[in-house]
Amino acid sequence: MEEMQVTLDGESLALPELFWVIATQNPLEFEGTYPLPEAQLDRFLFKLVVEYPDQAAEKQMLLNRQAGFAARRSDIARLERVATVAEILEVRQVVREVKVSETIIDYLLALVRASRQYPDLSLGASPRAAGSWLQTSQAAAYLAGRNFVTPDDVKAVALPLLRHRLILKPEAMLDGVQIDAAIASILNKVPVPR
Repeated sequence: MEEMQVTLDGESLALPELFWVIATQNPLEFEGTYPLPEAQLDRFLFKLVVEYPDQAAEKQMLLNRQAGFAARRSDIARLERVATVAEILEVRQVVREVKVSETIIDYLLALVRASRQYPDLSLGASPRAAGSWLQTSQAAAYLAGRNFVTPDDVKAVALPLLRHRLILKPEAMLDGVQIDAAIASILNKVPVPR
C-alpha cells in the first residue's frame, strides 16, 4: 500500500495515483486466516463496523434481489459514476489546503500522547496514525463545508481511525473493556481547546 505498487508472479506493477484497498474481516470466523501485524494494520486508514441493516433496508435488499439485482454483476447493477478521477484528485488537493491551527495540532498531539499513556492500552497511536488523523480531520471539516478544522472534526474521525490501531492490554480485555470505550474515554479526558 505504502509503496504504490503490487507484485504479481514476481512482477512489480505500479498503481495509479488514485487507488484504494478495501479489506473485510469477519469477526466470527478466523479459521484459515491470520491476524495482520500491528505495523500493517496501521497502514489502513479506517476500520468501519458494519452493523446489520434496519428492517426497511433489509426488505429493500430482498426486493432488489427478487427483481434481479446481483452485486457481483456490475453490468446489471445500475451503478452511476458520481465523480471522475480528475475531480477526486482535485478535491484531495482542496482538502490538503483546509487550515489547521497550531491549537488544533496541539490538541491532536495531546490525544495521541494520551493514547500512549492510557492504562488499559498496551499500544497507543503511532506517528502514522497522528498524520492520518490530521488529514482525516481536514476531510471532515471539508465535508462539513468549512476551510478550517475544529476539535469536533478531530473527534468525529477518532473511532474509525483508531479502533484497529490501539491494542488493549489482556487484563483490560478480560475486564470487558471495549476499544471504542477506551477511545471515548481518551477523548473525554483530554481538554478541548477553546
